[in-house]
Amino acid sequence: MTDTVASSSASRRVQSPLQRLVESAGFQRFIIAVILVNAVTLGLETSESAMAAMGPLLITLDRLALAIFVVELALKLWVYRLGFFRQGWNNFDFAIVAVSLAPLVGVGWGGNLSVLRALRILRVLRLLSVVPQMRAVIQALFGALPGMGAIIAVLALIYYVSAVLATKLFAASFPDWFGTIGRSMYTLFQVMTLESWSMGIVRPVMEIYPYAWVFFIPFIVLVTFAVLNLFIAIIVNSMQALHDADSKAEAEAREDKARAERESMADELRGLRADLAALRAVLEKRG
Repeated sequence: MTDTVASSSASRRVQSPLQRLVESAGFQRFIIAVILVNAVTLGLETSESAMAAMGPLLITLDRLALAIFVVELALKLWVYRLGFFRQGWNNFDFAIVAVSLAPLVGVGWGGNLSVLRALRILRVLRLLSVVPQMRAVIQALFGALPGMGAIIAVLALIYYVSAVLATKLFAASFPDWFGTIGRSMYTLFQVMTLESWSMGIVRPVMEIYPYAWVFFIPFIVLVTFAVLNLFIAIIVNSMQALHDADSKAEAEAREDKARAERESMADELRGLRADLAALRAVLEKRG
């Protein structure tokens, strides 16, 4: 029993410095640097000339980066235990590193190594969890998802009605673009993105159907400039709400810190008064 308590106490003494290490700003900056260097090496591996000049070095750096990521996760697992998996970003990092290990597994299992090696670039996505600013953007996107549901439904309804109309109106003359609802949806998607929508789609249609602009212009104004901008508005609103929440939390933390400092100063003053009163009482007795 004594040995168990001693070993548990020793484990806590070892764990505390590890926790300070993995949560330190220097450690986070080191991981960011490793991710960036690994991103560069993975990009250079796509160049035949770079691989011919320094292929072994690039492979070594890639494996070293993977080893550092594995050690990082191992340290966090040791520090947080099962609490590691209670945080979504930790699960994200764990999944990315697990996917990065797939090429090593594929060597033993005879997998498609070209596809497995390509998955290594997913490690760069770890910047999303390591860099606070990027993490805030992703959190804002997830926070905006509930508000996007109604807009997506409206967009889908308009898109479907427009595709049916386009198929009915233009399928006879332009079967490749509007022959089926599926083709109409793809063509309207091109129009929605404003990619060659005028010279590539609308003007050829207007040569046969002069009043086709009555269909396409309202579609572009409604879908591209109105509905899609609502997505941007919701995302911006979500980011502003997240920023306001962070600012409020920081303000509360500063207020709590100031309150604690005031209470500490008040306790010190009360202690000084008590000491002065005791000293005065002693002097009065001596006098």
